[in-house]
This record gives sequence, C-alpha cells and structure tokens, in this order.
Amino acid sequence: MNKNIKVAIGCLIAGGALLGLSTNLAKYAGTVGLTPLAFVFWPISGAAFILLVISLLRRQPPPLTRRSLEYYAVAALVSVAGSNLIFFSAIPQVGASFVALIISLPPLLTYLGALLLKMERFSPMRAAGVAAALSGAGVLAANKLGAPNASVFWIIVALCGPVLLAIGNLYRTLRWPTGASPSALAPGMLIAAAIQLGMLGLLPHFSLTLPREDPLALMVSMRLIVLQSFVFAGQFQVLFLLQKAGGPVLLSLLGSTAALFAVPIAIFFQAEAPPEGLLWGAGLIALGVTLVTLGGLKNKQAL
Repeated sequence: MNKNIKVAIGCLIAGGALLGLSTNLAKYAGTVGLTPLAFVFWPISGAAFILLVISLLRRQPPPLTRRSLEYYAVAALVSVAGSNLIFFSAIPQVGASFVALIISLPPLLTYLGALLLKMERFSPMRAAGVAAALSGAGVLAANKLGAPNASVFWIIVALCGPVLLAIGNLYRTLRWPTGASPSALAPGMLIAAAIQLGMLGLLPHFSLTLPREDPLALMVSMRLIVLQSFVFAGQFQVLFLLQKAGGPVLLSLLGSTAALFAVPIAIFFQAEAPPEGLLWGAGLIALGVTLVTLGGLKNKQAL
C-alpha cells in the first residue's frame, strides 16, 4: 500500500476519534455553564499555543506572507470559527449524536466541488461511497426531523455547518501556500480563528466568561478547556496531515468517521437516546468510508 495512503487512513481514524470526542465534550461543557462561544474560543486559543510551540521546536514557524495570512483568515472562518460555533451552539438543542452524524454530510459537496474544479477525476466507486455516506446521514437526519420535539430551527442551523466544512476542504487544498508544511499552517489557522472568535466575544449577547460564581463549576470548566485544547491541537494537526496525504475528498470523510466514535460515546456516557435509524445510517456511513478509501487507492495506482 502506498505510504501516503497508509498515513491518510491512520489520520482519518485518529482525526475521527478526536472529532467524535470533541462533540461530546461540547455537550458536557454546556451542563457546567460554559457558553458555546467560550468553549470554542478558550480551547482554540490553547490549541493554537500548543501547536505554535511545536512548530517553533521543529523550526517550522507559520509563514507570514500575504498569501499565508489570507489562507489563515479564510480557513479559520470556514473550517474552525464558523463551523465549530454552529455545531457547539446546536449540540444542547439537538444532541451530540445528531451533530456528530451531520458532520458526515460534507463528502457529497466536497466531491462535487472537486469534480467541478477538476481537482478529482470521476470514480464510480468513490461516487458510490459518497452517496452511501450521504444516504446514511440522510436516514438519521430525516428521523431526527420527524421526532415529536424536534427543533426545526436548530436542525437547519446545524445543517449549515457541513456546508462550511466542505468549502474549507476545497479552499485549503486550492490555496495551500507553496512549500508550507502542515505543522506550520495549523497554528497559523488556529491563531486567526482565536482572533475572530475573540472579536465576536466583544459584541453584545456574546460572552467569553467562565462560570465564576460556582468554584466547582469553574474548576470543571478549566479542566474541560485544557482537555479540549489538546483535543483541538491533535484534531487540527491531523486534519492538515490528512489534507496533504489524502486530498479534499478523503478529508471530507473525517466527519463520517467521527460519527462512528461520537454516537456510542453520546449513548453510553451521556445517556442520549440512540438516534432513530442508527443501524442503517451507521452501516451506510461505514460502507461509504470504505468505498471512497478503496476508490482513492485505485486512483493512486492508476497514476
């Protein structure tokens, strides 16, 4: 097996596990009084610091050219600040398992965009894989919309997140600064995201404050922020490695893989009711990941 494909598959599994954990931590954060914005801003800032230190130790500091600064700002908005704020805000309303499952929606948009932009050649196997993963997510989303107490507004808001992720997948590939390494770009993007979220926190009705009234809640919040900082650091480092090794379409399956980790965590550790259609939905998502991965292997061998 091609070395890049081995790296890509390893990154896909590791990144999916971290993303699945992240969605569940976001739900728990809401129970201790952390606002969605605070739980995105502080861990993103912590992750930016962690990855910046690592990049400096590797002597691969984030490049500060006009092209790279544009890259950080746009990638941060669509891939980090905007999408995570949407997902973390929706989790208390629709559940961690549902958000984890809709993060599996970007493959179709990413694949269609990659075809239109001639970044990918058409592959029947990959197309079938994307369709299977999308169908699995569609089964779960349809059941969620049909639930008696469904919040249609928050379901629609949550569904905007995958659109931003798909845009980010394509943008980061198209505008990757020449010669820059994943280790250098990841901290630059997270620093830009922290700045954007910090500016949002200055507006009315948005808060970055921690729950200081209750000492126990404050201690738990700080521990959660530290843990999420390391989760984000690993997640976004893996994201850039996967982008480089596997391309935008394989990268877009990160959310599908995350669903396979996040849903059991939400059910067994957060006492969420299993989503309706879980067996069919998860099975189709797993089939889609397999087909897209195998289709990628065939494309690599044909080149």
